[in-house]
Amino acid sequence: MSEVGIIASEDDFVVVNKPEGLNFHCEDGQLGLVARVERQLGMALYPVHRLDKVTSGLVILPTSSEAAAVFTQAFTHRMVDKIYLALAVDKPKKKQGWLKGDMAKARRGAYKLVKTTQNPAITRFYSYSLAPNLRGFVLKPFSGKTHQLRVAMKALSAPILGDTLYGGSESDRTYLHAYALQFQYKGCDYQFYAHETSGQLVQHFDALCAQFDNQPWQLDW
Repeated sequence: MSEVGIIASEDDFVVVNKPEGLNFHCEDGQLGLVARVERQLGMALYPVHRLDKVTSGLVILPTSSEAAAVFTQAFTHRMVDKIYLALAVDKPKKKQGWLKGDMAKARRGAYKLVKTTQNPAITRFYSYSLAPNLRGFVLKPFSGKTHQLRVAMKALSAPILGDTLYGGSESDRTYLHAYALQFQYKGCDYQFYAHETSGQLVQHFDALCAQFDNQPWQLDW
């Protein structure tokens, strides 16, 4: 069992780089992300947000219930900024902009974006041409819905490469990665980044980051 990459270890929290294909919680006798990191570090952790099994990237894990309460409030009030990277082979309906709409349940455990906006999923994105028939996407969610970015990409007619649940072309993995986090905690500013290393096409994530000089916060969000 390989170790999970530790991006940062602070007094009140750790930041880890979740591998793709690893479930967040224990499943079918297999240790999930949280249990693996707890065993690795020899301490209890208190998760306050999560990533889908198919998604890789940054996760904050508080080290106490008190810190978890603070981070829960921060996530609830959208005070933690998150940037994701994705790859797709289809041309999107538009190259950049907003996607807003309520999410409704679809078939096979999937969701779909609908035209109403009573409690909408909100996503802003930029896309770049990386290679013939391959585009990279930089995504920032402004809400925290289940499968939000995967649904948003399908709504753009550019489902994420490898995300067959949402119509993406088959690949060795689902190419969605939580690349950057930015937040304040106890009066200090924090920024964290995690470059992905897993996947046959992972070099295109690096090419995508080069489009904005590895500084996604400089984009007009």
